[in-house]
Order: sequence, then C-alpha cells, then structure tokens
Amino acid sequence: MSDTPSTGFSMIHPTSSEGQVPSPRHLSLTHPVVAKRISFYKSGDPQFGGVRVVVNPRSFKSFDALLDNLSRKVPLPFGVRNISTPRGRHSITRLEELEDGESYLCSHGRKVQPVDLDKARRRPRPWLSSRAVSTHAPPHSAAVAAPGMPRAPRSLVVFRNGDPKTRRAVLLSRKVTQSFEAFLQHLTEVMQRPVVKLYATDGRRVPSLQAVILSSGAVVAAGREPFKPGNYDIQKYLLPARLPGISQRVYPKGNGKSESRKSSKWKVFIITSDLPDAGTSSQIYIILYGQHRSSAPIYLYGTDGARFQDGHQDIFTITVGDIGRLFKIRIGHTNSGQSPSWHCKEIHLHNMTSGKQFYVPVQRWLARDREDGEICREFPLLSKGQPVLPVTIYEVNVATGELWNAGTTANVYISIHGEKGDTGSRKLFRSKSAFNFLRGQTDTFFLEAVHLGHLCKIVIGHDGLGPGNGWFLDDVVIKDPTTNYEYTFFCHRWLDQGEDDCKIVRELYARDNSIFSARQKLEVKRKETWAAESWKFTKGNTLQFYNKLTGGFVRLHPDGTVDAIGDKTDKYGFFDVIFNKGNICIFQSHEMRHFSLALDNGIVTGMVSGEATTELRVLYQPNRCALLESALVPGHTVAFDRRGKIADESSTGYANLSKEFVIFVKGVFLNSAVVLLATSLCQALCLQPDGSCTGVGSQSEKSYWKVHKISPGICMFESMKNAQMYLRIKDGWCDGTGTGDVSCHFKIKENLENASVSLESTKSPGLFVGLQSDGQAKPMIYTKDTNVCFYPQVIQFGRENPMGMYATPSQEEEKIHESKTQKKILAGSEARSPLPSSTAKEVRHFQNSETLLSEDEWKVLVLTGNTGTQANVTLWVYGDEGVTGPISLQKDSSEQLFLPGQEDEFQVELRSIGNIYKIRIGHDGTSGQPNWNLQKVTMQHTKSKKILDFAANMWLSQIQADGDIVHELPVVKEGQAIFPLVRYQVDVYTGQLKHAETESSVFLCLFGERGDSGLRLLHKSNMPVKFQRGQIDTFQVAAVSLGKLQKVLLRCEASDKSKYWYCEKVVVREPGTTAEYVFTCQRWLPFMSQGIIHSEIELHLQDGDWKVTIVTGDHENAGTTATVFLYVYGETKCSGPIILGSGKHQLFNPNTADIFKINLKDIGEIYKIRIGHDNTGKNPRWYLEEVILENIATYERFCFPVDSWIAENENDGDLWKEIPIMGTKRAPLPVVLYEIHTYTGTMPGAETESNVFINLIGTRGDSGKRRLHHSKNNEIKFQRGQVDIFSIKAVSLGKLKKVLVSHDGTGPGNGWFLGSIVVKSEDEDSSEEVLFPCNRWLDEYRDDGKTQRELLAECSHSTGGQTGSVVS
Repeated sequence: MSDTPSTGFSMIHPTSSEGQVPSPRHLSLTHPVVAKRISFYKSGDPQFGGVRVVVNPRSFKSFDALLDNLSRKVPLPFGVRNISTPRGRHSITRLEELEDGESYLCSHGRKVQPVDLDKARRRPRPWLSSRAVSTHAPPHSAAVAAPGMPRAPRSLVVFRNGDPKTRRAVLLSRKVTQSFEAFLQHLTEVMQRPVVKLYATDGRRVPSLQAVILSSGAVVAAGREPFKPGNYDIQKYLLPARLPGISQRVYPKGNGKSESRKSSKWKVFIITSDLPDAGTSSQIYIILYGQHRSSAPIYLYGTDGARFQDGHQDIFTITVGDIGRLFKIRIGHTNSGQSPSWHCKEIHLHNMTSGKQFYVPVQRWLARDREDGEICREFPLLSKGQPVLPVTIYEVNVATGELWNAGTTANVYISIHGEKGDTGSRKLFRSKSAFNFLRGQTDTFFLEAVHLGHLCKIVIGHDGLGPGNGWFLDDVVIKDPTTNYEYTFFCHRWLDQGEDDCKIVRELYARDNSIFSARQKLEVKRKETWAAESWKFTKGNTLQFYNKLTGGFVRLHPDGTVDAIGDKTDKYGFFDVIFNKGNICIFQSHEMRHFSLALDNGIVTGMVSGEATTELRVLYQPNRCALLESALVPGHTVAFDRRGKIADESSTGYANLSKEFVIFVKGVFLNSAVVLLATSLCQALCLQPDGSCTGVGSQSEKSYWKVHKISPGICMFESMKNAQMYLRIKDGWCDGTGTGDVSCHFKIKENLENASVSLESTKSPGLFVGLQSDGQAKPMIYTKDTNVCFYPQVIQFGRENPMGMYATPSQEEEKIHESKTQKKILAGSEARSPLPSSTAKEVRHFQNSETLLSEDEWKVLVLTGNTGTQANVTLWVYGDEGVTGPISLQKDSSEQLFLPGQEDEFQVELRSIGNIYKIRIGHDGTSGQPNWNLQKVTMQHTKSKKILDFAANMWLSQIQADGDIVHELPVVKEGQAIFPLVRYQVDVYTGQLKHAETESSVFLCLFGERGDSGLRLLHKSNMPVKFQRGQIDTFQVAAVSLGKLQKVLLRCEASDKSKYWYCEKVVVREPGTTAEYVFTCQRWLPFMSQGIIHSEIELHLQDGDWKVTIVTGDHENAGTTATVFLYVYGETKCSGPIILGSGKHQLFNPNTADIFKINLKDIGEIYKIRIGHDNTGKNPRWYLEEVILENIATYERFCFPVDSWIAENENDGDLWKEIPIMGTKRAPLPVVLYEIHTYTGTMPGAETESNVFINLIGTRGDSGKRRLHHSKNNEIKFQRGQVDIFSIKAVSLGKLKKVLVSHDGTGPGNGWFLGSIVVKSEDEDSSEEVLFPCNRWLDEYRDDGKTQRELLAECSHSTGGQTGSVVS
C-alpha cells in the first residue's frame, strides 16, 4: 500500500476579444470610440461556455455583421439570427441596445430557452474534453480543436521507436497540425531523425492527424522500419523531477497563488478485487465531475513498483481545481500492457481541504473480454441534500448509409453530451449484429453512464484504421430509458478522408422531434432520387409507366380511356415528353399525337395535348417510384386498382389502390449511346486506373460507357475515359480490361420492379456483373438482390442500326482479332481534336488481307531512310470532316518493319473524314533503336487510285535534329502545301511559388481552327534544366498551320506530390506574324477536383477587345477565395456574366492587380458595370479597391474607384457593386437606393427560412439577382403575416416594369407564400412607389411547384416637384 501524489490542473483562460485595433493611418483623432465588452451564450445550452466580443463601430458596422460573426462562434443549426436578454423576454435589434459588461442569449429562431448564466460562465465545461490526457501536460498548451472535432490532448509524448528513454513532449498547436505531412515534418525536427510513420504504444498504426488527436496521449515515431516493442510508459516519463527544496506540487507560471486558493487536495483509495487475474497492467485514470466543471483526466501512477494488483489497496494524492460540488466520477484505463483487464472492488475519496468523504462500491470488471466490454465506468456520488443521479443504459442506434462502400472497418467512437455533462469518448464495438457498420445496416449499442439530463449533441468519429475505413453515416438515434425520450442526430454525410470535406469526426446536434427528423430524412431522400431520375423527363424522351400492383403498363387508348394492364410492347403504352418545366410534364401518346395523359376532376383520361389538365407533376419517392399529380389540382393523382382500372381512394380503399409507377425510357441501349450505369443515387460503375471496376465511382465523365450493340438485347460497354477497354467477365473476374471479344458481351435483363438492368455474360450464362459490399465488381449469380442491379442514365442517345446490320458474336470476334495489332498506342499521344473521330481503326497488312474496294480503303506506304527503328509507329490522318487515329502500323507476321531503305505497306480504313489535308506520324521512343530516319509517306486510295505524297526526309528522334519523335506533314497540291508547316514558339512560365519546379514529363497540345497538334512531349528547352522555379522555358512545336489558336492542353505526369508543378502561363507565338496567344494557368499540376486527381488541364485563350484590371486592396485579408463575376451594360445589351476567375487559383490576392481580356462587342455605349462574387471558399470576403476598363484599340479608359468590402458581414451585406459610367454626351446615371417591402402571407406555413433573391427590372436594365440579406425592421425574416424591409443599391433602372423573386429551397419549411412586393425609390428630383402583387406559393410541393415568380408592376405612384400621377 502506498500514498502517491498526483496533480491535475486546468487553467481557465479568458476568451480573447474579437475587437480589432485599427491601424493608426491618421494621427488626428476626433471622438473616442466607445467599446462594449459583451458575453454571448447559446440558448438552452448550459454546456456552452459563451464567447466574449468587443463591440464598437469599427469592429461591427451593422447589427447584421455582428450576427454573422457570432454565427461562426456559436454552434447553432442555422446560425445566430436572434439575440435576446438572458431570460429571453426582450429581443435586441440594434447595436445601440447592447450594454457594456452584460450577457445575452443567441438563438436561430424567435423561441429562446433561458440558461443559468452562473453555470455557463464556469469554464472549461466537463464535456468539452472527451479524451483522457495526462495531468502533467502544461495547462496553457492545449491545442484548440477545430469545430466539430474532439479536443486534442494538451501535449503529446513522442517516443523514439525501440528506445523508450528517448522521448519528447510536443504541443499540438495549430501551426504543427495543419496537415499530417506537416506534423511528421515537425516531428522530424523535434526527434532529429526522419519520421515517416507513427504507431500507438501497443503497435497499432496511426495513419492520420485525426488518429493522432484520438490517441491516448503518446505515440511512437518511426522511420521506414517496423514497430519495435518497448516499455512506452507515458506516465512514467510525465512525472515531474524532484528538485531539492521544491515541493512535489507544481504551479503554472505566474498563477501559483491564485491556483492554490482554487485547488483542493484529494486522497483517492483504490481497492482491487482479490478475484483471479483482477489486477491490471494498464494505466488507470480518474475524472471528477463537479457542478462547475470537471477535472482533467488524472492518471494514477507511482514511482515504487507495480500498482493495482490482486487484493491490493493503492492510495494517491491528487490536486484538483475548483470544480464545485462533486456529483460523479469516471474511472477507466487505457487497455494497454499484457493483461489490461481489471476488476475494481471499491473507491474511497477524501477531500483533504473540506473533510468530505465519498464511498463508491464498484464491484465491476473494466475489461474488453468481460461483462459488457467497457473499460471505463461512471458512478454517481451522494451529497447531503442533493438527489443522486441514476445510472442509465442508453440505447444508441447507428444507421450506416446505403451507398456502396458506405460501411467501415475502423473503430468508431462516440461522446454523448447533455445538460449534466458527457459520457466521454466510448468505443462502439458490441452490437446486436454479427458485423458492425455494414452498408444499409442499423447497429444497436448500449452505453452505460450517469444520467446526462436533456441531450444536446454528440461527437462521433472513427480512427481511420483498417482498409476501407471511410464511413457514410446516415443518423444516430439515442433512446433514454429514464425519461423515455428519443433523440435523433441527423448526419447523412461521409466521415472519410477522401470524400466530402475529408473529416472523420463530426459534431451532430439533437432533434428531439422524431416526426420532424423523419420528415427531414424523407425530403432529403426525395430530392436525391429526383436528381438521379430527372434525366428521364427531358423533352423528346419516350417513356413507359409500369404499375407494380397491376403488373402492367399504362395505356392510352384511341377512345381516351386509360388502363394499366398493357404489356411491354403495346403501342398504346408509349408516351413522349413534349413539355418539361421543373417536375411538371406533358406526356403525349406516341401513337396518337393529338392525345396526352390527363387528370380531369381526379379521373385519369386522355385529352387534347396542351390542355391545363394534361400538365402532370412528377413526385418521386425514395423507392425510385413516381407519383403523377395534377399540376392544376394538387392532391389529385393517377391511380389504378388491382385490375388495372382507373380508380380513386374513396371508391376502392387504399390497400387495393396503387399510385406509384416505375418509369422506363425507350432506346437506352441503342448503338453508340453513352450511358452511366448508376449503382446508387450518387454513385456509378467506374473503370479504375488498374483496370478493375468499382461501383463507388462518381457520376461524372470517368464513369461514362459507350454502348456497342452486337445484336438485339446484347451489348458491349467501352469506357469513354479509356478507349478500347471493355467491361468483361472472364476467369472468375469482372473488370474493364476486355478487348471486345465474346467475354465482353452482355445480355441486358430489365427489372420491372425498379427500372434497373442486370448484365448477364453471354459467354458464362447465369453470371452477372455484381458488386461486393465494398463496391468492387465481381461475377455473381442473379438472386434478385440489388448487388446486380444498375440504373442506367443516358448521357447521349445512340442510333438504331439499319436492318440486318447487327454483327454476330463470331463476326465481332473476327473484327476484334483483326484490330489487335492496334493495342500498342503511342504513350501520351492520343489524338485530341474537336473534329469527329472515326471509329474504324483496323490496320491490316496489304499482302495478308483481302482488298476492300470501298470509299474508305487506303493503302499507306512508309519509306524508311538510312536508319530504321524498332519502336511502335503510329499514324493520324486529318480531313476537313474528321480525324482517324491513332493507327498503330504493325504486321500480323513476324516480319521486321521500318528497316533501313525498306518500304512497308499497310491498308487502312478511313471513314467520314472528308478531304485529307495533313497526317501526323510518330513513334513511342521505345526499343533498343528508337531513332528513325523517315524519307516518305505515300497514301493511295484503293478504289480511285488517287495518290497523296508526303515528302518527309526528317529524323524522328529525341537526340537528332529538333528532338521531336512526332512530325506533321501537309498535303501538297501542284507543288504547294495546302497549309504551311509552322514552327510555333511556346514559352512556358513556371511560377514563383515555393517548390513550383518539377522533374516530371510535361506534354502540350495546341488546338486551333484546323484541328490540333497532338500531344507533344516538351523535351528540348532553351534552358539547361527545364521547368525551374520562376523560369521561362522556350520550346518549338512544329505542326501544320492550325489557324487561329483557341486553347492548349497541358499534362504533367507526376508520380508523387514532390514532383507536382506550378505553371503560371503559356505564351504561343507564330513566326512571321505578330500573333501572340496567352493562356493563363496559375495552378498546380496535377490538381484535385471533386475528389479526382487530374493530370491535365485545358487552358482557353484570353481574347478580347477590352482589358479589365481588378485592383484588390492592401488591407489584411483583403483577398478572396470566391469566384468573381463582371457584368458590363451597354445601350444595346449586357455582356454578362463574365467569369473573371477564382481566388483559389491565386487571383485577387491582397495589394495586387489582376488583368483580363474580355469581349464587349456590339453592346453599344457602356453606361454601367456590376461586379461581385459568389461567396464561396474559406475566406470569400473581398476588399475591392478599383476597376479599370480600357479599350485595346481606341485606348478609351474608364476608372471606377470602389474602396469597399464586398462581403456578407460588411456594410449592407450585398455581394454586388454597381457603378455608373459617364457617357460622351451624357452625365452618369445616379445610384439609387431601392427600398423593398416584402409582404409574407398569413396562412399557416407561409413563412420560410430559405435564402430569398430578387432582381429588379426597369427600362434601363436590371439590378441583377440580389439576396435579401438583412431586414431593416425584423430580426427574423419572412415570418407569417410579416412585412420585411430591405434595401439594395443600383444604378438607376428607370421606370420599374417587373421583378423576379425566388428562393433557394434551403432550410426546413422552405416553402413561402408571398403576398406582394412594394419597391420604393427616391432620387434628387422624384420618388416612386411600385406594387408587384403575387398571392401565390413559392414552394416545390405546392401550387405549381415553382420557387421563382415573375411579378409585373400593377400600379406605380411617382412624385416629382409639386405634381403627381398614378399609372395603372
């Protein structure tokens, strides 16, 4: 038995002020600025410790700016939209109403829940620290956790791998935790040796920064060597050294006295049971929870021998800050060592300051393999006169999403927070299911804790360990058996380092209204389903409606009657979409063009196309079935009874009634169609770089497949991203490496129940393309399970093959066999052309194949000079209607090609390319003899005997001549080339950014009016070392004249991030002309977009007749990450929107001028501009100093000083600025303040929380789409029966004619009933007031489903001087 002191401190730091001291630009001072120091707390959340803000006219120019600032600091679902007094009785609407030194409550709605401010002020709160950290970590060094993340340990002990004596304490500050790579680099400097990998002290890999944050406070730093076991005892090395004359107690610097008064000493008696193996090798910690706050986790350890052995009592002395009245403790261990299991008998606590004693009879195992598997326990403590909180077993239901690969194998942790503290971080590992967190599965766990009171939030995440560790979490439902309450925490997002925002930890807030939560989930699912299925209702598509209850298709008969018992081929069961607006369509009979499906007084019938009754609204359900509702009379839907007869709910009864239809589109798998094989609402079958196929691809171009129809019902699927790679089933594998043989042939099986298809192999009948739980493709037997179902989406419709033109499987095999000689394509030299590409690329040796005397057959003769090659040679042929290539020139026989002095002959098929004007020939530089001397290429038309000679006499070699292995040759007529051969000078600018240089291969392709140059390796530079930081490299690219250049394509093939390249721009000059083409890049290559790494980028020409210069101010953080737009208004028309670019691409930085060229042709004399941004990115706010417009030809110049912030939290919150221009014969138009009064209706549900936008349109143009951001008279906008007043500034619009008003549909209850809008304006001479009546819903699910309305002016009242007039 021993008595060991252990200390634990928690410093309470005052929150830093948000006020900023302005820089002293001017020495003269006028009136002093009165600053108010105010505390803001969260409505109904006593755990939130509040934020202190300094409010003065400089820091917040408007009350709305304060709300936006608080929204970033106070965690509310919809931001801070209301500030009230502590009891919630009075709302604050102006900055002047705030009083210095007072406290206020923040909420996102009118309803305010009071908070005990005395409790909230005592920080840090117990539940803000959800992980055990050593008490010896310096209190002031706690790393601030990112929002939504659990707090990180105050410090981290880092051991050297294999040497526990070498260790360092590292502070987890923002500076060193920007990224995992940066953290490893910091550890390399701290440990003075390369750190490549991190391990937990028990040898588990720590693969990410989040895993570091979730660690127990210690890691082992290793190089490339494996983990070496050792005695990595974190507590042993955190013991403070005993110095002579200094007590064991350690005070934080500068706070010793104050801390000693607040702290109290406790004696902790821990008795381990005498059961067999009751002792533990793990590290024990204890947390004390008081009414004010909790202690930090305090590790109980000693310096003299082992602790917590069977039947022993261990005594410790700990020091704890002022936590208030003690009401519970948590004791646990780190599950480390050889025998971590522990059975605790009892715990005694003795407050040495007050004399209070507590006794806790534990008698529980803390072990993963005993009882419930928990390694920490909570126990309530009895205080005189206070009720004891019950120990509650919470039921935690965790729903994993239904996306492919949504499940995870990582360890999942949760911390539940309530008004009486938190549970701490608990591992969810024992559910009722055999395997946890599988796709589409709901796992139930039980979590024991002292009752938390009303729950407010959870923090849930995983450690990122194991393969496939990403996780799509749908929601978490927690049931409190003590109160019989149920709390829902909605997520519906990825916790994945490669998806969404890359976070693997999320903070979710409670919704105790289960009905509202279920409705929210349903609405999200409906919107996602509509997004996935809406392509079917494109105008021109032909549809069929299948009813699952009747087992038949909807038919419209010539007499106007309708039923739902038709078969798949019934000619009366096809309907054309002839009208589409949003989700409202008209379905016209394909057989009878004058008839359309209609709902007349609730009865399904056929009526003349165009009647109001024929407009049907499509309402999709989560099961991919659709309802057809009358747009004229909402609530009336198309319905049939079991016999397929038209019916209504009142006459038949709901059980025998079906309103849901499965929608089929005709002609999905026509020849040459481009389709997407969707595997879920947002995923698709995709070909991976290694040739495998997965169902977790994004629904983008990389997942497109081209359909090759072999025979009716049998197709092949060729990847659009990787040509000549086909989906196949072969040798027990399903991948995308097929060559087009019979293993790539699939029979299309339609599934009537959900409009999906299944792909059955014709070579292996009974085997289908299927998906495993991780989304990987695998051959499977059809079991009517969704793992063999794909939902096709047509990207581009194909065409019907002419009668008798289908190829049989045997013919297709022969065709593919003949084309196998093309498989070796020039690396990186794919033809890129805006011209249509020929699909026939078969190459046959002339002597070994039968000559086909057709219009498409050509004989190609290649004459080699004095040096031959063994490399793979490729040919492209360009015509004025298309291009064929790359064509691999190879033989079926073993005869050697391209020997010195030898002429090789080939037969090629060139379809639909028109008149040939050039060829491109080259090789891939492989083999032992890559240098090639080409003398001549001759092409002879097989039928007409027309001959085209291409004299070459050139080297295709990287070490001879100009170093190019690809050359272009023009067609020569009467001794003159049709188009000249041009040697373009290409200047490539590498940026000045750090590590901008690269050693990677860089390729370039020029595009012009006459095709492209092909992808060329930029090999021979004028500089000794290419692509160095800040360097300009000059290259020569020889090509047949491309005409006016339009764009360039850049490719950088970097194997890792250290070889990435930052390109500033590319400048192309054509010799003998003054033409100079500038293509701005200003980005890294490769780059990531939507989670995909792209090695190439297209740069478009910045061409125009005007130059615009955008000057960003020199204020701190004046730059923007948003995308900036410009509108230029002329007397004839408006030019906009012109996208100038995004701050994410190194534009619009502080104190910089960005120059752009724009086209302003035919817009007439300019009278105003409008500039603004889309408020995207991390830091969208922007200080715009000046805009300069200059006519390049006439040097006419306009300067527009702005000198203003364009940001939601500055000034009036408007993201747009309008500036008038003085004309040659007229004064500039005035800038008018338009006051907008919106009248929300009085019927139930009329209010909205969506973002509302308006565009004012008058006789002198429009104001542009502006967000109605800040109501002058109401804190909460657009409430039922409310009038809100907004203002926008715009260059005078003349007489107002109409307004466009809309909302974005965000937030719960997003529908809005708008009564009317009144616009008031006033200038120096007159004032005007215009009424725009509406009296309609802007709601996706009401009225006509529109969320935008065009309102015409009904009347206006204008006054000028002493006269007035009313215009109707």
